[in-house]
Amino acid sequence: MIHARMNVRLARGYTSRSQIVRIISEDWGTRNLYCPACVSDSLSKRPNNTRVVDYICEKCDSLYQLKSSALWNETRIPDAAYKAMINAIKMNSVPNLFIMQYSSDWIVNNLLLVPSFFITMSVIEKRNPLGPTARRAGWVGCNFLLNNIAPEGKIPVIRNGCVIDQSLVRSRYNYVRPFAEIDSMKRSWTLDVFRLVSKFMHSQFSLKDLYCFEQELSKIYPNNKNIRPKIRQQLQVLRDMGIVKFLGEGQYVICR
Repeated sequence: MIHARMNVRLARGYTSRSQIVRIISEDWGTRNLYCPACVSDSLSKRPNNTRVVDYICEKCDSLYQLKSSALWNETRIPDAAYKAMINAIKMNSVPNLFIMQYSSDWIVNNLLLVPSFFITMSVIEKRNPLGPTARRAGWVGCNFLLNNIAPEGKIPVIRNGCVIDQSLVRSRYNYVRPFAEIDSMKRSWTLDVFRLVSKFMHSQFSLKDLYCFEQELSKIYPNNKNIRPKIRQQLQVLRDMGIVKFLGEGQYVICR
């Protein structure tokens, strides 16, 4: 059972805000996080200074990273080095991402899970290099563009202070798990078309409806001059996955 209150006493003796947040949030994660990818009700903390990964599931070896902030931004969140993230995507080694937002009195208000296979090239935004006076002058970081992820790839674990039942979290994870089987360098297109399909969540949609997003996809993939054929191709992938159903005459519906 998740308990939303964090243990502030662990931060005694620390003066750095970043250190305090890290110690308190990681302790909370060790005591409360579970694995949505299997039946394990706990995650093991990785050694301090382990790059990118904060926790591991001892049952299924799933990896997790925890990003904590007092602010709640469902549009974009900052991450680490741009090149390191791009390499991780190419190597299919990105961990699952927990995004935590806590209150001024150290209560976890929101906790969002982004499965690792939803983190693709089109989700990463390159930041400007740090200026010449910065301690790490020239360093280039990145942002996660959460708006570029379909709603199904942003699974609430805690929403506005309310803890979501573990069985529901795991059910939502299992619904999108088939995307993990797609090659990491091809998955971006499938997920981008899926995100657009998700806009028609409660209604039937047509191929013509998706063609309306041709310009948006062209901006994401400027080197691709065959956007419409690519849309049709990815709809076939989604159909084969059982995500959408073809009704005939260019009409589709999302399978739930």
